[in-house]
Amino acid sequence: MKKFNELVAESAKNITEIFPWDLEERLNENPSLLLLDIREPYEFEAMHIKNSFNVPRGVLETACEWNYEETVAQLVESRNKEIVVACRSGNRSVFACEVMQKLGYKNVASLKTGLRGWSDYEQDLFDKNEKEVDEDTAIDYFTANIRKDQMMPK
Repeated sequence: MKKFNELVAESAKNITEIFPWDLEERLNENPSLLLLDIREPYEFEAMHIKNSFNVPRGVLETACEWNYEETVAQLVESRNKEIVVACRSGNRSVFACEVMQKLGYKNVASLKTGLRGWSDYEQDLFDKNEKEVDEDTAIDYFTANIRKDQMMPK
């Protein structure tokens, strides 16, 4: 049986990952870059990178194709555009990039360290009303809070 981190590491070998400072550079060089946030809607509403759009990981495959209730035209039509996929920590986005490549996306990369790293790099995050999120609020939000019942028994 493989563990989650092992699966992430295996999939990461098949995709491109960029760091937050690389994303900052790419956004400056390519204003038409699509920034896809694959976290759950409640996560996106709490905070996200400006001008990103949300397609939850759970519906990504059908959002990338025509003729589904989840189809996102902007995404389907962007198979040849530069796309950076973001999540909380850069793990879900690895899987998303791997799947998108299989679906024919030519220039897709995962934001290594995710929005947590973007925040650590002291880049702005915005809430659902496009109001800038306070840095301390972001730090609290991205700090792991694992309950005792979620810990492996000894």
